[in-house]
Amino acid sequence: MAELGVRETTLIGGEAYLRDDWLEIVRELKRFGISPTMTTGGRGMTPERAEQAKLAGMDSVSVSIDGSEATHDRLRGVAGSRRAALEAMRAMRAAGMRVASNTQINRLSMPELPQILETIAELGAHSWQIALTVPMGRAADEPDVLLRPTDLLELFPLLARLKARCDELGVRLWPGNNIGYFGPFESVLKGGMPRGHMASCGAGRSTLGIEADGAIKGCPSLPTEAWTGGNIRDNSLREIWERATPLRYVRDRTVDDLWGFCRTCYYAEECMAGCTWTSHVFFGRPGNNPYCHHRALEMRAKGKRERLVQTQMASGVPFDYSRFEIVVEDDPALQATGGSVEETSE
Repeated sequence: MAELGVRETTLIGGEAYLRDDWLEIVRELKRFGISPTMTTGGRGMTPERAEQAKLAGMDSVSVSIDGSEATHDRLRGVAGSRRAALEAMRAMRAAGMRVASNTQINRLSMPELPQILETIAELGAHSWQIALTVPMGRAADEPDVLLRPTDLLELFPLLARLKARCDELGVRLWPGNNIGYFGPFESVLKGGMPRGHMASCGAGRSTLGIEADGAIKGCPSLPTEAWTGGNIRDNSLREIWERATPLRYVRDRTVDDLWGFCRTCYYAEECMAGCTWTSHVFFGRPGNNPYCHHRALEMRAKGKRERLVQTQMASGVPFDYSRFEIVVEDDPALQATGGSVEETSE
């Protein structure tokens, strides 16, 4: 990893500290000049573990906070999850650790985003990573929890306001790869990127995922079966990175690999359908991303909207996902107002 130029490695799980050698991994990353960080749900992150992580060289830990106590515990499926997460942030701060937070955005958590920001800022978070919930894992068979494409018309003005509040609080807003694309708030949310805007999917280009059994993927979120390029026990990391087709997908694809709305979009060559993970877990293949602000605005301008309908339940195995199809229909909001709906940017 060091020879390939890896700068940061985030330990994720489940919970990475359930491994007996997690501190050894942290120390080795530090020894090779790779910044060790971790993302956690916070359950079991005791003051003792926080001290151990700090001494081993952990640079920062991000704790998942997904809403109020009722919302967070509902999404996590375990009562007391939010209280444990908040206690974990306090324990790590007490140990001298830098802390951050990450939040999934869905129909339950979206109204609570302003309060989530205030909460994590009070706990000393230096950054806040946000991403849209997709139909994978616990959310695979809960379509009513997922955002509707039309919800993006309300979400993005809200995110722009939250970005301003983040700046006031000294919290870095870090939109995940499926927050986009090319709408009127693109420069507000992603102006800090090298191009000043979103630059398509980073899987196999700027990111790499290594599973606990040595499987290598271009992104840790991608489903294992379809996106594993090899195993570190069988081939070198360099060989897998440079040659494996699943890791080269984003590097080698063209607009001809896109389909649906994304194939005909004005931004097709630049965006390339955005987040590969989002497209794949909705439809079983990449190349057409329904979670796009520009797309929702284009639909609204035509008096249309898109609706996602579940067509297949998840299989129940790790990294599983359900299947959806897109229904394009007349926008009832426009019908009710005689064809005019204003989107505020305040």
